[in-house]
Amino acid sequence: MKIASWNVNSLRVRLPQVLDWLEKSDVDILAIQETKVEDCSFPINDITDAGFFCDYIGQKTYNGVTTISKIPPKESIKLINNEEQEQKRFLLTRYGEDLSVLNLYVVNGHEVGSDKYEYKLDWLKKIKKHIENDLKKTKYYVVLGDFNIAPNDEDIYDPEAWKDRILCSKKERHALEEILDLGFTDSFRIFDQDKELYSWWDYRTGAFRRNRGLRIDLILSNKALSDKCTSSYIDIMPRENERPSDHAPVVSVFDI
Repeated sequence: MKIASWNVNSLRVRLPQVLDWLEKSDVDILAIQETKVEDCSFPINDITDAGFFCDYIGQKTYNGVTTISKIPPKESIKLINNEEQEQKRFLLTRYGEDLSVLNLYVVNGHEVGSDKYEYKLDWLKKIKKHIENDLKKTKYYVVLGDFNIAPNDEDIYDPEAWKDRILCSKKERHALEEILDLGFTDSFRIFDQDKELYSWWDYRTGAFRRNRGLRIDLILSNKALSDKCTSSYIDIMPRENERPSDHAPVVSVFDI
C-alpha cells in the first residue's frame, strides 16, 4: 500500500501533472491539499476517467482538499468534531475495514502572534480532539498533508534564520507533538535519511535550485501502521516541472 500527500497549489493548474504522477508513481492513495476549487467545479470526471475514485471538499480561490484512490472509500467525513468547516481543510476517508486516512491542509498562520497564528493553534487543538475520539475505529490510521510546520531543525535549510518564525515556532511544534503523542510516528523518520531533504521551496530567490527548503509535508502513522512501513521518501521530480507546485509529493509504503 503506497500512500502519498501533495500540496498542488491549484488543482486546475496542476491536474495534468497530478494524473501523470499518479500513473508513474503507482500510488494507491493520494491526499491533495490546496485544490482552490469549489465542489461544483471540481474536475471529478477527469479523475474518474483516469480510473480513480475520490472525494473532495473545497472553496473558491483558496483551501480545499481531495483524496484520490484506486479503491472507493467506504466512508467520507467532512465535519470536524461534528461541526461544519469554516475553512475547507479536512477530509477523513475510510477504506475497507482497517484503514482511515485523514487529509489535512493545516492553517499557515501568517506570522507568530497574529490572529491567524492563534487561529492555527486553535484549529490544531480541534484536530487533535477529533483524532483522539476517532482513533479506535480502525486498525490502521494515517494523518497526512501539508502541516505548515517543520517538526525539527533538521527539517529546515537554515534553522537559525527560521528560529521562532512561522512554521517553526515552539507553539506550532508543540501542537504537532501533541498529535504525535496520540500514538503516531513521522513515517519519514522511521528510516535513516540523507540530510537536507525538504518538501517545500519558496518560488522566489531560486529556493529550489539552491535547496533552501523546509519539510512541512508529513505522513503520520499510528503504531500498527508504522510497524508495517517499509520505506518513506520525497519525490522532488514534480518540483522540476514547468509551472510546478511549490511542494513535492511525500510518499510512504506500507506492507498491508
